[in-house]
Amino acid sequence: MIKRWRKVFNKRYQQWITRRLPPIKKIRLDNRKLFIFPTRAGFVFFALLVLLWLIATNFENNLIFAFTFLLTSLFIIDVFHTFLNLSGLQIEGGRATPGFAGQSAEFEYLLSQTGKRQRYSIEFSHPGVDPAVVSLAGKEIKAIYLSIPVKRRGWFQAQRITVKSVYPLGLLRVWTYLQFDTQALVYPGVIDAPLPTQIAAGQGDKPLPQNYVAHNSGSEDFVGLEKYRLGESLHHIAWKQFAREQGLQTKHYADAIDDELWLDWASLPGMDSEARLSRLCAWALCFSEAPQPYGLRLPDLEIAPGTGRSHRDAVLRELALFGLPKAAGEKA
Repeated sequence: MIKRWRKVFNKRYQQWITRRLPPIKKIRLDNRKLFIFPTRAGFVFFALLVLLWLIATNFENNLIFAFTFLLTSLFIIDVFHTFLNLSGLQIEGGRATPGFAGQSAEFEYLLSQTGKRQRYSIEFSHPGVDPAVVSLAGKEIKAIYLSIPVKRRGWFQAQRITVKSVYPLGLLRVWTYLQFDTQALVYPGVIDAPLPTQIAAGQGDKPLPQNYVAHNSGSEDFVGLEKYRLGESLHHIAWKQFAREQGLQTKHYADAIDDELWLDWASLPGMDSEARLSRLCAWALCFSEAPQPYGLRLPDLEIAPGTGRSHRDAVLRELALFGLPKAAGEKA
């Protein structure tokens, strides 16, 4: 019975919080958005005040009366200082760094103020994440980062975060709940698997080289220096390094392979959709480290071969959103 009432209360409370603090991009905290309540230490302190007042009344002891009033004044002053530690702050949802399913996505929050008040021990927390504590010294902007676990691919919106403070005495807690409309793109979870021995290239399948780059000594693309081995051509000896007494070394070059690589959905038969996407995601990360162009083929989708970070991000994005409803795959 108690659990049922608690569940109903929590549901109604969350609905009330959502109506009062809807999702936003930027917010300035004021008395309509802040809550304040005594901490456990605050209740103990309040009980001590009541006890001292009863003792002073019973024994008509002016010294205890004075001490009680002094502590009461301290408590009242703490109410204002605790509340003002958050009041007037501006908080904005920053960028969200993509993550992989089963790992974490990093969310950025920007904390600033227009005045010069120094604020201390401001805590940002999210369910299941270690809180981040920050202080603000005057008129400045600080970034707070929370790494939030993500389970499924697609667009992920973080739950409501809590911003709170118990500064300066820890007798009261002032807090607010904030829901930002920032979303992070979650890529498929990466499965550790050997590289494919064959992958679609053009109209047919061709073997995938072991290292994607064929090394030889006749190309114009310089790779690096290696220690001279008996039998190597004297034409490729690095004489400048030898003159600097760095030992006998030979220059090595590389030829990029002409064939374009394809990450092909059809090359992974017998696997369920999520396993295929995870395998293709792992291969995309591997291929992105090589200079050779690679493309992506999914049902009803094809990305032409390319290289570079933007190409990798485009491939990972399509893998993250593949097969999801349009509403789930569009950034709100």
